[in-house]
Amino acid sequence: MESMDVEKLLYQVKEGSLSIEEAQKMLRLLPYEDLGCARLDHHRRLRTGFSEVVFCQGKEPEHLKRIWRNFRDRKENAMGTRASKEQAELLLGEIPELMYDPVSRILKLVYQKPEPIGRIAVCSAGTADIPVAEEAAQTVEFFGGRAERYFDIGVAGIHRLLAVREELDTANCIIAVAGMEGALASVLAGLVDKPVVAVPTSVGYGASFGGVSALLTMINSCANGISVVNIDNGYGAGYVASQINRLVEKKDE
Repeated sequence: MESMDVEKLLYQVKEGSLSIEEAQKMLRLLPYEDLGCARLDHHRRLRTGFSEVVFCQGKEPEHLKRIWRNFRDRKENAMGTRASKEQAELLLGEIPELMYDPVSRILKLVYQKPEPIGRIAVCSAGTADIPVAEEAAQTVEFFGGRAERYFDIGVAGIHRLLAVREELDTANCIIAVAGMEGALASVLAGLVDKPVVAVPTSVGYGASFGGVSALLTMINSCANGISVVNIDNGYGAGYVASQINRLVEKKDE
């Protein structure tokens, strides 16, 4: 559906030949804005509740500029993942309101800041897992959730985890980020009555196989209530946790 079709649809609603409900159904299926190098799905939030996120890694500089200029011109909240320092510097020179976090490698444009809802606990086994955990936390915050960070509470010193047990019990969902053998997710799932989203990281020595060891531990866990995303996919974990958090908060309204 192109822009003229939208205008026609609005006239039909005004004239009464199309109901608001029917128009809403049609608007949910609107496709995208074609920039040539990308087709931006501006109506994804209407369909799914969450806006499109840009995966920056591997994109050509000129393509990135075109994408982020579009978000800026529309004054639309936008987030990008896996952005390098060089990519961030390129874009910040043109769009000064853009924010970049070098730890999580996330880019953000925020014109309408949502009031945070609920509570999601973002846990990392070790300090080396923080970049992935921070990607998850920043994703949660971008999508309107409240992220509480509990870093370096891995099983090598399990008393550190037990010290924050009560705080974890108040979360709607828990994200467990761990490399090495990836045991944190299983321990958490055995302690709490919340869904645990597990993120294996590529942190570890050679036999961890770049995160495959942690991944296998997590998907073979005997603890219940664990879902597992891909290696180093903090964004994916943050997205799933945000959906769970939103459903819980809607239920409590």
